[in-house]
Amino acid sequence: LGSTGPAYGQARLRIAAPAPDTGVGEIQVAGPYVMKGYFKDPELTAAAFTEDGWFKTGDLGYFDEQGYLFIKGRSKNVIIGPSGENIYPEEIESILLQSPDVLEALVMDIGRTLVARVYLDHQRIDEKLGNAPGNKRKEYLLCLLAELREQVNSKVSSFAKIHKVVEQTEPFEKTPTQKIKRYLYR
Repeated sequence: LGSTGPAYGQARLRIAAPAPDTGVGEIQVAGPYVMKGYFKDPELTAAAFTEDGWFKTGDLGYFDEQGYLFIKGRSKNVIIGPSGENIYPEEIESILLQSPDVLEALVMDIGRTLVARVYLDHQRIDEKLGNAPGNKRKEYLLCLLAELREQVNSKVSSFAKIHKVVEQTEPFEKTPTQKIKRYLYR
């Protein structure tokens, strides 16, 4: 559960420079399914592949004892904790997204504290609250944000606890592949 599974077909997977304590490192792939390189761009191609021909995915992960791959997040998104711990924002975001009231989530490091921004499902919230007055709605939203923070913090390591959950009032701006443009919210 939670794994992407073992390598498929002729694909070969490996973890580069795994951390001694967690086994987490960059996922690299080789095989006939992998591109040969970037069209007419040897410099970008050289940066994307190891010297022995493995494609650097930019994803971080580890293998369990049965050879199942678990993806932790993107290497460029890792947040370094106060004592040097790796914090994977995607893991925290996935916990936030378990709430039916959360449509989108983004976790970031602001001033050495973790802050989560959530875009809420206001249609669902409106159905729950009906014609409640504005002050009741505001009170409900504040309680919901506090509850989300408690839920996350009960499921993550002490160094990955979020300090605050704030509401994102508009959907996050996304790439054409529907990934949140993280750099816009730093």
